[in-house]
Amino acid sequence: MNVLGIETTCDETAAAVVAPGEDGRGLIRSNEVLSQIAEHAAYGGVVPEIAARAHVEVLDRLIARALDRAGLGLKELDGIAVAAGPGLIGGVLIGLVTAKTLSLVSRKPLLAVNHLEAHALTARLTDGLAFPYLLLLASGGHTQLVAVKGVGDYVRLGTTIDDAIGEAFDKIAKLLGLGYPGGPEVERMAESGDPERFSLPRPMLGRREADFSLSGLKTALRIEAERIAPLAERDVADLCAGFQAAVVDVVVDRTRVALRAFSGVAGHPTALVAAGGVSANGAIRRALAALAGEAGLSFVAPPLALCGDNGAMIAWAGLERLRLGLTDDLTAPARARWPFAEKPAAGALAG
Repeated sequence: MNVLGIETTCDETAAAVVAPGEDGRGLIRSNEVLSQIAEHAAYGGVVPEIAARAHVEVLDRLIARALDRAGLGLKELDGIAVAAGPGLIGGVLIGLVTAKTLSLVSRKPLLAVNHLEAHALTARLTDGLAFPYLLLLASGGHTQLVAVKGVGDYVRLGTTIDDAIGEAFDKIAKLLGLGYPGGPEVERMAESGDPERFSLPRPMLGRREADFSLSGLKTALRIEAERIAPLAERDVADLCAGFQAAVVDVVVDRTRVALRAFSGVAGHPTALVAAGGVSANGAIRRALAALAGEAGLSFVAPPLALCGDNGAMIAWAGLERLRLGLTDDLTAPARARWPFAEKPAAGALAG
């Protein structure tokens, strides 16, 4: 069983072919990703129109290359998976129309995948992880703690009430005059900084609900930066270190709360999982691994190449759905917004 995956929801154009592997894992037969960082760097963020045009220019060639490197023709596939949202609607439409065309021509099943669900299932692609597990999904646009109970069965234990973690990293980088994308730049500067120089808040720490809030932390850092301006390189490093340390403390505290709530909705977790672009952050990975150890759980995070948007995770999510007979027809819509995890039933998290 071979599934083609297409990803165009933001600023990466990607195509991959994935098949079932050993021990429940997936076998990545090809994984082609073309980043648009250079196109957007001058603007300090993703410009939707530029992103959409870039997808149009390269997607056909990228799909052809993914098939060639997998050693397969279109008719040898068993399904065409595509990220149908959430994301920038122009890019989503380009990927979805392309996938529908390929599905129609090849007469292969169409699999309209939720981009967030694909991140959620990546641990099964890489590690063959059994359900249920606790997921921290953290990216530039999303921050959620989710009980992953099965394919299509997700319970949201916590989310951000303002900024996503990746969004906060990007905004801090812009404030401090660092490059784009901001997350890796903040992490790089933090390595040489003093995380204790500035007293920064840890929003929501100790709250009973596993929700996040980062707007107050951003404001506190901005005030400190303005207070000591103009900033020397040492100041920027120390501000980055303090910000990252505060985020790590918040992530650990919020995840600990979600671990306590997990049994009320899904029983005992098989592991603690991190996914999404922010899961590439080394400090967050180390802190979550330590928390998992305290809880007697394994910690699973994808290799760095699969933390960001990629076609392999889309293909795998499509394969998981295909095995369950969850296919789509040509009326599948493109969605700018598409929640994938539901709130728990009333009273499920009591106690």
